[in-house]
Amino acid sequence: MRGHGFLLANYVPGNSLIHRTPLALKFLLVFACGLASFIIQDWRISTAVLAVLCGLFLLTGAGLKRLWRAVRPLAAVLLVIGLFQWWQLGAPTAARIVLNILVCVVAASLLTATTPVQKLLDGVVKAASPFKRFGADPERFALTIGIMLRSIPYIAGTFADVRDSARARGLERNPRALILPVFITSVAFARQTGEALAARGLGEAED
Repeated sequence: MRGHGFLLANYVPGNSLIHRTPLALKFLLVFACGLASFIIQDWRISTAVLAVLCGLFLLTGAGLKRLWRAVRPLAAVLLVIGLFQWWQLGAPTAARIVLNILVCVVAASLLTATTPVQKLLDGVVKAASPFKRFGADPERFALTIGIMLRSIPYIAGTFADVRDSARARGLERNPRALILPVFITSVAFARQTGEALAARGLGEAED
């Protein structure tokens, strides 16, 4: 199966200013961009913020091609959202909504492209530690995120491989030829992941 990214850029080793920025600040950047997506009401401001984030992404050395691979899975969805909002609320509002979504995606990609997964998970554990008093388990929370980061690209890659195989057989318009193999592969992957966790004594709540 081929490797596939999904919405977020994969880690790119480097020594740029963004790579050296403390993880807490990068978390704050993502949070601020998510908050800004609800506050910004002018598409021109959204465009400026997106341009700044794209510029920061280029500074990491990851390149626009990698950023496009992260955004590409959303292209069709954004097109539908944009056209619908244009019809309902007009072009400026449609542009603002689409641009604000892109702001969030690029900000998150900036985080994942400059932070190794293990360091990112360690940061999640540290950030969730204050919630231990409420019964939360930061380690399990980080484990869940780690499994998600591994599973989504795997399933996306499985779908792409199945789609290519169905196209080669002239079955690209047959839903069963696409959905059934992906479903079977995904269930098998989930079982293997569960068995691996169980073998390490993970995945089940402690008494």
